[in-house]
Amino acid sequence: MTSWTKETFTLNTGAKIPAVGLGTWQSKPNEVRQAVAAALKAGYRHIDTALAYGNENEVGQGIKDSGVPREEIWVTTKLDNPWHKRVEEGITSSLKSLGTDYVDLYLIHWPSSSDPEDLKKHLPDWDYVKTWAEMQKVLASGRAKNIGVSNFGIKHFEKLLNDDSCKTTPAVNQIELHPNNPSPKLIEFCKSKGIHCTAYSCLGSTNSPLAKDETLAKIAKEKKLTVAQVLLVWGLQRGTSVIPKSVTEGRIQSNFELDGVKLSDDEMKQLSSLPDRFKVCGDAWLPVKVFFGDDE
Repeated sequence: MTSWTKETFTLNTGAKIPAVGLGTWQSKPNEVRQAVAAALKAGYRHIDTALAYGNENEVGQGIKDSGVPREEIWVTTKLDNPWHKRVEEGITSSLKSLGTDYVDLYLIHWPSSSDPEDLKKHLPDWDYVKTWAEMQKVLASGRAKNIGVSNFGIKHFEKLLNDDSCKTTPAVNQIELHPNNPSPKLIEFCKSKGIHCTAYSCLGSTNSPLAKDETLAKIAKEKKLTVAQVLLVWGLQRGTSVIPKSVTEGRIQSNFELDGVKLSDDEMKQLSSLPDRFKVCGDAWLPVKVFFGDDE
């Protein structure tokens, strides 16, 4: 019987990332602190946040409220786009807000080095390859136990991994993954390079078409599971960690009740073959295009 709640994935560093975590993107102020504490009390050991979410302080408070020792919790945070030239300041700011000496995983949030003076512009003399060189210094300092990236496509990796300054292969690529954005090529590419994938928006986000998908609903009904539980196990069985977001205590608990749940090969195939495509997170708001359709 698979015990997903105790399951971990081993990264290329040897570190073990918990398979199921709590996402905190778009969580409103005051809700995050309670959600983090509730998740940790329910057994979660992986909390995902980011400088850009503006809630690292509350995440840190929620961790303290939970009473769970810091060393038992995997904390991921991310460097925001306008901070690419200031990685040192970025990690210092995040650690201060979180109230901890280190994070377990520090990610470049987007492969976009935005100009802090004008977010619609990209810095002319800087890109994510230079940012990665700075991330490696954070790793060496011990303030991040592991470093990785988010929203990187094959094209980005090819440029980064072939650069002489890249001494450390990213441990993780955190990307949007659900049956309407399955990205099999990108997952396969990352696997070939020893890069673990974490799935964000793994439930398709609020009011997503997945909520009305008949194939998904049928599988959930047959297995007496929630649609969310089916989506999470689909992600886990693909070898990706999942970070479902919720601020409702009941849902936080239900999203963690996955032990012993297994989808058959046929069910996995049905979900991986859903024809519809959509992205929760596009790139139109960024000064550079980051999605090239090289993940299908």
